[in-house]
Amino acid sequence: MTSSNHDPRTLAVHAGLEPDPVTGAIAPNIATATNFTFQPKDVAFSANFNPDMTALPYFYSRWTNPTVRQLEQRVAALEGTEDGIATASGMAASAAILFGVLKAGDHIIISDVCYPGVRELVSEVLADLGIQSSAVNLSDLAAARAAMRPNTKLIHAETPCNPLMRLTDIAALAAIAHEGGALLSVDSTVATPVATQPLTLGADLVMHSLTKFMNGHGDVLGGIVVGKKHLIEPIRARIAIRLGASLAAQSAWLILRGIDSLYPRMAMIETNALAVAQGLERHRAVARVIYPGLSSHPQYDLAKRQMKNFSGMMTFQTKAQSDEVANALAGEGGTKLVHYAVSLGHQRSNLVLMRTDELMRSTYFLEGAALDDYRHYAGDGVFRLSIGLEAPEDILADLFAVLDRFV
Repeated sequence: MTSSNHDPRTLAVHAGLEPDPVTGAIAPNIATATNFTFQPKDVAFSANFNPDMTALPYFYSRWTNPTVRQLEQRVAALEGTEDGIATASGMAASAAILFGVLKAGDHIIISDVCYPGVRELVSEVLADLGIQSSAVNLSDLAAARAAMRPNTKLIHAETPCNPLMRLTDIAALAAIAHEGGALLSVDSTVATPVATQPLTLGADLVMHSLTKFMNGHGDVLGGIVVGKKHLIEPIRARIAIRLGASLAAQSAWLILRGIDSLYPRMAMIETNALAVAQGLERHRAVARVIYPGLSSHPQYDLAKRQMKNFSGMMTFQTKAQSDEVANALAGEGGTKLVHYAVSLGHQRSNLVLMRTDELMRSTYFLEGAALDDYRHYAGDGVFRLSIGLEAPEDILADLFAVLDRFV
């Protein structure tokens, strides 16, 4: 139904979509079947003997499902690549990359500040399996290059990173990875394909937590890894099928529905986010706002070069003690529209306090210059704010009703 000649806005609505051949229905069907009829000659029972897991006929939904397959094709098209594998959550997508690429004795370079679950998976679980790791500030290209080893097989970046909103130069980092014989994977959850297509900048694999902006409605978990077919198929066969973190057809259908509106949603969210960021920057109770669309962002020039849309997540610090402000925001008499809640990228705005000392003790363990850099962005703690589809004036009024008490 689509080709690479179509505009991404068209791909977001049509890629992977085929009207039902019997009924003519345009909306994707939800194929809830777990198993499918097939001829004995067409499928082997082990992934070892099926070189293409997505070739027809369908066999078993842990391998491939028609509704899930439409989602994989659509996201692959949005990222300008060949194939994808959808998973039950964003963490499952991250795990698929890590376990699909690495083995005992290998070395991975990971961003020293990325989604905490991924950082902990690398530093705790992979370490127990004999996989070495180095946590590096990947915005510092010299540090990334210095961390390369003969056994480095993967660099894993997140840009913008959660929660700092620090950026990574994808093209420059891809060159470093490839010079050393390693792959580059990028978590592009916050950016979305609307803002950045990492594969066009040299990355090898891209992952998304589909739970966030891609679905956009806060009602389903999902993840995906996309890239060239020769990289995706081994991950599908070796990891996804055997670990079983498959995405349900119902979840895939909900995410497809969300992606239908991805481009207009992200356009509106960016407009809202910039207005809110500018308003917060002017408020006397706010010490600092970090948002890629602000000229005050330390990497604003990179943001303009690498992002076509500045997305909907930002952080801000308050001059008053952050726990006091958090209690006021979340408690009785707090915000009415901006919910105090985790996750991000939904149609409703939410925020949560990310305490620096707590993250250092639990996850990042940064010291010296690395800790100083973290505090440069986050101080003693930041409020991570995800902007939704409400009017920006209403979002600001809701926040100011609480922040005004701390002036």
